[in-house]
Amino acid sequence: MNMAFRPKSVLVRILDRPDPNELARIEAFVAAAAEGTAFHRPAWVLSVSKACGHEWRYLLAEDGDGILQGILPLHLIHSALFGRALVSSGFAVGGGILSDNDQAIQLLADEAWKFAERHSFPSVELRGGPVPDQRWQHVEGVYAGFVVSLADDDDSQLLAIPRKQRAEVRKGLNNDLMVRVGTGQQDRADHYTVYAESVRNLGTPVFPKDLFNQVLDGFGNDADILTVLHEGKPVASVLSLYHKQTVMPYWGGGTWEARRLRANDLMYYALMNHARERGCRMFDFGRSKFGTGAFSFKKNWGFEPQALSYATRTTEGETARDVNPMSPKYRAQVALWQRLPLGVANRIGPIIAKGLG
Repeated sequence: MNMAFRPKSVLVRILDRPDPNELARIEAFVAAAAEGTAFHRPAWVLSVSKACGHEWRYLLAEDGDGILQGILPLHLIHSALFGRALVSSGFAVGGGILSDNDQAIQLLADEAWKFAERHSFPSVELRGGPVPDQRWQHVEGVYAGFVVSLADDDDSQLLAIPRKQRAEVRKGLNNDLMVRVGTGQQDRADHYTVYAESVRNLGTPVFPKDLFNQVLDGFGNDADILTVLHEGKPVASVLSLYHKQTVMPYWGGGTWEARRLRANDLMYYALMNHARERGCRMFDFGRSKFGTGAFSFKKNWGFEPQALSYATRTTEGETARDVNPMSPKYRAQVALWQRLPLGVANRIGPIIAKGLG
C-alpha cells in the first residue's frame, strides 16, 4: 500500500547573535542555493551592522530535522531623515527571502512582518527573491540588473564590447594609465578619495569609510579594489565583490579628470580581465534605474537589462520609504549637495548615508 507523502513542518526562528556554527550553516546554505547572493552572506550582514550601527537579524526556516529550508537576512534601519524599516539587505541591491520551499517562503515573510509590528517598523523591504502573497506590494519595472558572460581572453573581451564603447576603451588603453589591484591601506585610501568625489559630483552623500573597510575585511579574498592611476594619482576606482564565479563592481567611480582620460572605461575592461583570471565566468554590472544615465552606460557595454523584482509591505496608512536619489522630492537637495565643498560633503555625508540602508 502506498503511503501519502506528508511534507515536514517548517518552523521559523530568529538568530540575533553571531554564533559561529550558525553563521557557517547560513554561509553553506547561501553557497548551495541557486539564487544565493553576496548580500545574503553573513559577511555582508555583519559588515553593514558593524560599520553603520544598524542591528541585524537572520530569520531561519527549518524543518523538523533542523535542516535549513530558507533564510531571510534583515537590517533594522533607523533614520531621523528617512524613517524606520526592516530591509533585506541593508545597503544592498539584492537580498530578500532565499528559499525554494513555498511553505518556508510564506512563513519567513509572515515572521518578518510580525517582527516589524512588534518593534514598530512601518515597512519591510525585500530586495529580490520571491514575493510572498497579495499583502505585499510587488515592485517591478523600476530597476534593472545587468549580467553578461566573460570572454575567454583579453582580446576576445575587447571585441565583445560594442563598437562605440570599444572605441572609448581603446582611448583609455592609449593613455598613460596604470591599473593596480589590492586591498591594502593605499588601495582603500585611494578608493575612498575617488568614490567620495564621484558621489558628491552626483549629488549624493558618501557612505562611511568604515563600511568599505568592514566589507573588505569580512569578505576576505572575495572582495578587492581595482584602481586606475594617471601620473601616480588615482582617477578611477572600484570595490568589487566575488560570489559564485561572478564579479560585481559594487562601489565605483571616477574624478572629473577620469572622463577626459577614459579611465572609467578602462577600469571596467581591466576588471573583466582581472575577474576572468580569478576564475570568474560572469560579470554583474549591478542595478540601475530605467531611464538613467547609468542604465544607458551599461547598455552601451552590450548588457541587456533584466527587470528586478522587489517587494514591500507597509502598515496601513503609512507610505513606504523613498531613498531613491533620483526621486523628484530630492531634486533640490541633490543640486545643493553637488555644490558643497568636497571636505564638507565628506564630513556630513556619512552621517546622512548611514540612514539610507
